Amino acid sequence: MSAADATGSAAAAIRRTPKSRGVIADGSTRRSRTVRYILLLLFLLFVLTPVYVVVITSFKTSQDTTAAAQWSLPQTWTIEPWQKAWTVLQPYMIRSLTLAVPAAIIASLIGSANGFVLARWRFPGANLVFAFILFGMFIPYQAVMLPLRTTFTALDVTRGVPTLILAHCIYGIPICTLIFRNYYATVIPTEIIESARVDGAGLIQTYLRIILPVSISGFVVTLIWQFTSVWNDFLFALFLTQQNNGPVTLGLAALSGGQKVDYAASMAGALITSFPTLLVYILLGRWFIGGLMAGALKG
Repeated sequence: MSAADATGSAAAAIRRTPKSRGVIADGSTRRSRTVRYILLLLFLLFVLTPVYVVVITSFKTSQDTTAAAQWSLPQTWTIEPWQKAWTVLQPYMIRSLTLAVPAAIIASLIGSANGFVLARWRFPGANLVFAFILFGMFIPYQAVMLPLRTTFTALDVTRGVPTLILAHCIYGIPICTLIFRNYYATVIPTEIIESARVDGAGLIQTYLRIILPVSISGFVVTLIWQFTSVWNDFLFALFLTQQNNGPVTLGLAALSGGQKVDYAASMAGALITSFPTLLVYILLGRWFIGGLMAGALKG
């Protein structure tokens, strides 16, 4: 029998072999896939249930915002809660943007430079320095709040957005350094750094001309992380700013405060304050997972 005949006979035997009932091409059974989809659907319902309550409550009148009617659709749809929430939160939103954008960019740039030096430009005691930087990630906000406020007062730093930018940049350096160190240790080939040294490029030239252009994925991760952390921060804002110069979290607290809470306006305000972070994830999310995975293989 020739080789071609043998191959044809083997292929015919494979085609005649009965397939297991219920087995799909990827090896999973129909039952396991059905269970998987049911669990995903239940998880989706669990996540979207609070969102449903928030959305429908934001379009209700004050008479409809009762505990008994929290699951019901509004009897009278109105956008008045949205108008009220936007009127109160608009100045806070502007201050939060002027805070979150520079704080995220500055912390990411410092973390990128630190990560490059610690990953590819070794020096004596680099591991010890890296350990001290990472130690800042584990210091809770509550432990340093009063000393931080006292320090800023002694330095005569303007209480408001400038104070928050400085505080968030300092607190964002450890996590940004960790992300970029792992990213550069994994993604950047050693040969590129060595070639730059042979060509006479120094530390700064290598970083600016070679490292930064290939760091987009890492910057996407740190920018999303820092922007979200700064935008949602309340504790720093409470201690380091005042009501008239604080970020949007203080405005949302003011909107929800008082003896008689306007739940419809509070829900509308919560949705308004979540839109910027949602927009950031929509615009940059396609690179977020890739940037995380790029630095997840080597620490």
